Amino acid sequence: MPEFKKVLQSSMKVRFHDCDPFNHLNNSRYIDYIIAARGDQLKENYGLDIYKMARQQGIGWVTAQTEISYLSPATLMEEVIIETQLLSFGARSLLFEARMWNDSKTELRAVLWGKLVHFNLRMQKSQPHSDELMNFFSEVVNPLPEEMNFESRVKTLKQST
Repeated sequence: MPEFKKVLQSSMKVRFHDCDPFNHLNNSRYIDYIIAARGDQLKENYGLDIYKMARQQGIGWVTAQTEISYLSPATLMEEVIIETQLLSFGARSLLFEARMWNDSKTELRAVLWGKLVHFNLRMQKSQPHSDELMNFFSEVVNPLPEEMNFESRVKTLKQST
């Protein structure tokens, strides 16, 4: 069985059309950047194409909850690093974390936790993950060293930078 990376990473450039009048990345666009990065990372690192799954199998994940903390502004034309990891999973849900950094990973721009629910697009209702997906999640999950809530996690990350 292959050894999977637990923390995935990619970079993106902050574009003009995504910025506010102060040349800061617009708050709603942080989420867009993170979701786009996570989708690309899953395909590149695990061969998991969530868009193909939606088209061919009629399954996917919908966002049930998003918590985000904006810590420092990402600015126009800045290269940002986005790291993501699966924190936990259940029969019908996933919890992932994303961290957005400056290009040298010395300044944390934002932290996001997203809770996703497995969803049957054809039936328009949630459904349990398959055994195959559950086995995959058990290979890639990267739980935090201790149980904590979002606010505690942000505080811990801020203190470590």
